[in-house]
Amino acid sequence: MSKIESFKSHLAEGQVYKKDYIVLGTGILDGVPVENAQIKVPLKTLNRHGLIAGATGTGKTKTLQVISEQLSLKGIPSVLMDLKGDLSGLAQPGTLNDFIQKRSDVIGVKYNPMGLPVELMSISEEKGVKLKATVSEFGPVLISQILDLNDTQQGVIAVVFRYCDVNHLPLLDLKDLKRVLQYITNEGKEIIQKEFGQVSSASVNTIMRKIIELEQQGAERFFGEKSFEVQDFVRTENGKGVISVIRLTDIQSTPKLFSTFMLSLLSEIYETFPEQGDSDQPKLCLFIDEAHLVFSTATKDLLEKIEAIVKLIRSKGVGVYFCTQTPTDVPDSILGQLGLKVQHALRAFTAKDRKAITKTAENYPDSEYYETSEVLTNMGIGEALITALNEKGIPTPLAHTLVRAPISRMDILTESEIDTLVRSSELVSKYNVDLDRESAFEMLNEKLEEVEKAQEKAKLPTPTIPKPSTRRRAKEEESLIEELSKNTMIRQLGRTIFRELTRGILGSFSGKRR
Repeated sequence: MSKIESFKSHLAEGQVYKKDYIVLGTGILDGVPVENAQIKVPLKTLNRHGLIAGATGTGKTKTLQVISEQLSLKGIPSVLMDLKGDLSGLAQPGTLNDFIQKRSDVIGVKYNPMGLPVELMSISEEKGVKLKATVSEFGPVLISQILDLNDTQQGVIAVVFRYCDVNHLPLLDLKDLKRVLQYITNEGKEIIQKEFGQVSSASVNTIMRKIIELEQQGAERFFGEKSFEVQDFVRTENGKGVISVIRLTDIQSTPKLFSTFMLSLLSEIYETFPEQGDSDQPKLCLFIDEAHLVFSTATKDLLEKIEAIVKLIRSKGVGVYFCTQTPTDVPDSILGQLGLKVQHALRAFTAKDRKAITKTAENYPDSEYYETSEVLTNMGIGEALITALNEKGIPTPLAHTLVRAPISRMDILTESEIDTLVRSSELVSKYNVDLDRESAFEMLNEKLEEVEKAQEKAKLPTPTIPKPSTRRRAKEEESLIEELSKNTMIRQLGRTIFRELTRGILGSFSGKRR
């Protein structure tokens, strides 16, 4: 048996699939693409998560584009977090040329240019469906993370959320959060101290400053209503899965907002989606570009929560894919959970780079056909080392792969094309509305106005009658505030009530429900 035939047989041993699969490319041996040596990934294992890594300019984004295209053609929707702004081209067909035709022929796939169903989304001022969430839905853990609070300040936030839960004060936007913080150190100081202990004014002042800083970064546009329903990610059009592209190019300078939004999204999906079990294909796949932004700012506690989500969310039929420059950007505890690994070329310009390449090579299975550390530095653009899981969950042989070309446009949409796409969206009319219903800000102000009116009525007209003692008056005011706090209710939409009372997986894993 020739070396090529032996190589093809070696690859085929781990890739005999009874169920459906996607083709990512063809194997390369001694620098030459081998025909009929297709690298396949079964749909059945795509909820086992994955990694797409490689140096800048080696083709990571195009590989992400290829995978999301192939998923869409199989009727599987996906969510792409686009920090560089180069994924909108998925909505328009690609262009066939001699280079792409030759590549497709070698791989053994037909190149059929087409645009896929794309929904543009944003958490900032970018055009598209506005994704929003309430402060209450984020919960005390994530709010503390995004504000970078210490333990004492986190305790204050926990008191705020607990007080609002008990007294039915919806925390919808940052205005509500600031008003409650003012209340617990001023008008409601005695009530808070009685129920929860003393709250430091210095800690509250620090939190207020950090909220203002967050507002200056544009976060007030994200916190509020109407909250996005994650079920709207799971849609198909004409049998193709809808690709939701979340445009994040204008928040690269605020990585905490991005990372916290991502974790909140994963938590909401986990809490909302039903158990799917061991199905033949995933329900949804999420691709997190520039994943190092998630982990570089995460605390140890938060990393544990991310790991827990990654472990558990696959049972809901959801696959999570991290895109970054090197596997070392992803913590080992999470890296070990990833089934599909696509490694593009790395560059060795320094001694530190060479050490990183050696460490990266150790993350992949050994192969008699490759010296992994050498291949990592010699691969061209559009080539990658790939290992996946077969239908039995066993890693497939490592393959130096010529990756297929995207069938959609390998460039961004024009402004007019973006405008047309946004105008045709059904979700834009559903979510791009400004709501400011009665919440903690208005309710506390109303409560205090009622207290002031009651105090005015309690004043006697003549000085001949003794005034009530300070202690008695304070007690009366306290009783009135408590009564008003207990009796003040708000009619909320059923879904918002549920999401505010059940804080999400990031709250439940903190050891107790808040």
